Amino acid sequence: MTKKVLIIEDDIFLGDVLVQKLKSDGYETALSRDGASGLKQMADWKPDLVLLDIILPVMNGYEVLEARQKNPLIANIPIIIISNSGQPVEINRALSLGVKDYLVKAQFDPEEVLLKVRLQLGRTDLDSPGVAPSGGATSVPTSTGGKLEGRKIMWVEDDKFLSDIIARKLSAQECALFHAANGEEALAHLEKEVPDLVLLDILLPGMDGFEILRRIKTSPVTKAVPVILLSNLGQQTDIDKGKELGAARFLIKATVTLDEIIEEIRKVIAEAGK
Repeated sequence: MTKKVLIIEDDIFLGDVLVQKLKSDGYETALSRDGASGLKQMADWKPDLVLLDIILPVMNGYEVLEARQKNPLIANIPIIIISNSGQPVEINRALSLGVKDYLVKAQFDPEEVLLKVRLQLGRTDLDSPGVAPSGGATSVPTSTGGKLEGRKIMWVEDDKFLSDIIARKLSAQECALFHAANGEEALAHLEKEVPDLVLLDILLPGMDGFEILRRIKTSPVTKAVPVILLSNLGQQTDIDKGKELGAARFLIKATVTLDEIIEEIRKVIAEAGK
């Protein structure tokens, strides 16, 4: 019987990634965008496992956990926390409310999520439906638009989870990939090879994305390379600054899906005439 996993996560990008990853591994999935609707779905759908964010609209993760404990119909549903915070006090609070595991978003990758889900649901098989062999990428339906096959894409991202999932998604499009975890690595690579597009985070260790973008656009070698900013920042001042520095797009991580990012990459490359 297919196991059911409920994801309670308001970040559209991360929610979409988790849904795709779990479906490809043979799980039935559902997604709630706020704590209150997630709690109701737990009672109505009776999932075998819940992946729960802490910072949520309407009702936060701790409130969901407290309400779950009071309802005998759902009190025994196992929960894995997925949170931006890894502070010991928060981890201890979640554990005291009966969670089975606690993952910090910036420190895990998709395969670790799958492993945790499998362990909780009693699956230890490595050859699950839809899972690519080690070092490969899961097959993902591609758009009917322009292909990215052979395009050279560099992405600059220090978040382990996002870096891994972006690599897998772009690998499925048969791109030539180059990754950098910080500005120094990115600029060093750009001196050796010019990509067709750069996907650039803003909040990075050391040099931030705005400075990297400025250097890309002021260099005669790379100034024509289109850059898409992909960030958690969403203030209008940040968006305006990105445009002023020459970014082709400014995408906010919490409001776009992975497929939408791929579509924007296609469009930007087409607009650049590459």
